Amino acid sequence: MLNDYSQAVSVSWLHKNIDNEKLIVLDATIIKVSDSTILSSEDWIPKTRYFDLKGKFSDLEAEFPTTLPREEQFGREARTLGINQDSIIVVYDSKGIYSSARVWWLFKTFGFENIAVLDGGLPEWKLLNYKTVTSLEDPNWVIGDFSAVYKLQNMCFFNDISEILTDKECLILDARSAERFKGMVPESRLGLRRGTIPNSQNLPYINLFNGNCLKSKEDLKAIFNTFKIENKSLTFSCGSGITACVLALAADIIGYKKLSVYDGSWTEYGTLTT
Repeated sequence: MLNDYSQAVSVSWLHKNIDNEKLIVLDATIIKVSDSTILSSEDWIPKTRYFDLKGKFSDLEAEFPTTLPREEQFGREARTLGINQDSIIVVYDSKGIYSSARVWWLFKTFGFENIAVLDGGLPEWKLLNYKTVTSLEDPNWVIGDFSAVYKLQNMCFFNDISEILTDKECLILDARSAERFKGMVPESRLGLRRGTIPNSQNLPYINLFNGNCLKSKEDLKAIFNTFKIENKSLTFSCGSGITACVLALAADIIGYKKLSVYDGSWTEYGTLTT
């Protein structure tokens, strides 16, 4: 069903298709400890199931935040959410497009393609005055048959970076703000040094938006073309692997194929280097 659409679907598309029995709507909003009551008080799009990106879908034994989960873990937790091999998934978050892009990339990394990000997320849905509900979907669904198959080429790790840096056919794009990229402001993670990966270039993820939604394909192409990418392989980084996936989403939409996300991003690189 999503084959006729982009990697991101509009809120009007979701509104029109909300009653499709194969459709699963996921909220990927990252909940802070101080916002622990959000699960009982937030506005939700109908049919929403909560995707626990920082918990059930991260490797909690890893040193760094939001680390890629194991294949077995991802598959098990996805099945627990009732996800099947033939499900149609639309994922959103409360910021517009932020953590939802990470979920989109995770599903692609584990072999599932029939997923789209909701362009504009919950803010755009509410802007158009579509119906919201005050609770998640009742968890009475049947355990799904989703099977995770890890695609190694979608992710890169600390040990891969040195090789990428010396390969003229590769380019690292950093999604952080220009101020963070240039080391002008502190990092939010306590004790993490300022700086950037050598030879990387800066494309702040917020530059890809008009309001809540992604810019047009033509505008996205113009932005990426300023980096003289041509046929290079692109690796995306950020603070901890979240907004790097926004760049991956935009690049995929406009047709780039050789894409990877640096899972640990600057949090890992800045910690393990001096």
